[in-house]
Amino acid sequence: MITCFIRYDIDPFKLEAYEEYARNWGQLIPACGADLIGYYAPHEGSATTAYGIYNIEDLAAYEAYRARLRNSAGGRANYDLAKREAFIRREDRLFLRQVSAPHAPLVKA
Repeated sequence: MITCFIRYDIDPFKLEAYEEYARNWGQLIPACGADLIGYYAPHEGSATTAYGIYNIEDLAAYEAYRARLRNSAGGRANYDLAKREAFIRREDRLFLRQVSAPHAPLVKA
């Protein structure tokens, strides 16, 4: 299992458009085969940094997932929204593997 970690540099004056984009992915990403962890918008600190995070089996599964996303009507509409509204100034994508599992249970003091 790998985690795709997307860092967005967004226009802070177009936060509502980014949030719509994120909500759309909230439906589309799982429907196309990835395990969405979530999309995150600025709250405190940087007003321009946002994230999208999801898990996928491996890079081959990622390529197949991306093709399904690109070919879906909803995926194309969401890509068009991002292009039309121009709220993404930069997007960086990296793939990580979890190395800390298994986690210890939460102990309350």
